[in-house]
Amino acid sequence: MSALPRALCLMGPTGSGKTAAALHLASMLKKAGRPAAVINADSRQVYRDFPIITAQPSKEERDVCPHKLYGWLETTQKISAGQWADAAEAALRETLTEGRVPILVGGTGFYLRALLDGIAPIPAVDPAIGERLTRECEERGAPALHARLAAVDPEYAARIHPNDSQRNVRALEVWEGTGKTFTWWHNQTPPPAAYDVLRLGIGLPLAELAPFLERRIELMLQAGALDEARRALERCPDTDAPGWTGIGCAETAAFLQGRLTLPECVELWARNTRAYAKRQWTWFRADKRIRWSRPGEYRELETIVREFLSLRP
Repeated sequence: MSALPRALCLMGPTGSGKTAAALHLASMLKKAGRPAAVINADSRQVYRDFPIITAQPSKEERDVCPHKLYGWLETTQKISAGQWADAAEAALRETLTEGRVPILVGGTGFYLRALLDGIAPIPAVDPAIGERLTRECEERGAPALHARLAAVDPEYAARIHPNDSQRNVRALEVWEGTGKTFTWWHNQTPPPAAYDVLRLGIGLPLAELAPFLERRIELMLQAGALDEARRALERCPDTDAPGWTGIGCAETAAFLQGRLTLPECVELWARNTRAYAKRQWTWFRADKRIRWSRPGEYRELETIVREFLSLRP
């Protein structure tokens, strides 16, 4: 048995039921005398202004156990995989000190890789490069930068959305500043693991998942997604700000600003969500360490977790 501190990680495509699975495990662990805490590993759920659109856990869900790193960042603030990994590392240590089992939950593959596998520290880049690229992004649009990124780092470009201004700028900034791509840096020898992590996947192939994704958007709209976006727009009218780049956020902003009709907004939101889920499914399925379960099928999941944590049946 590993002497490293143990943690669980639930990962998979958006809308696949990761939160429900985490809460089920948290309830099971509490009954077994091992209380848990959930730590967010989703790059969009860090933003305070978009709890509905980014599907952050509700108050009732948070009452099951402590939740950390949800809704703590302003829309105007950037965050990188390395910055999130530092925050998550602190949350992991805090959770273990509290005597709780950490349950990482999210679908942002680069964030999880940075935390669990480590990435080589990228040297500081001249701020002038990022400032220039940011201005270019504002003038020409994120897709123009994404096209340039695809020419130099097609592997990373395939994993991010063309409209994600923050990640497109950062990837090109690293390329110009270091002469190496994001993919190159991420493939360098990582530091030794600090935790023994059970990697659990929750998901479905896109053909099965797509109807659930479309229904989830309907439920978000019923829950007040447009009002949420309207309030966020009042607080931060700059839709190029980092928090607005998330799927659902960008589309609702375009509707509220009159650039899309509501049906166009919903269709684009659904299409972008499906494309993102497909990228996530491809990313996570490539990791052979992940043990997969279908949404709502918890019996085997419980058995795996009990064995990993040496819990009695």
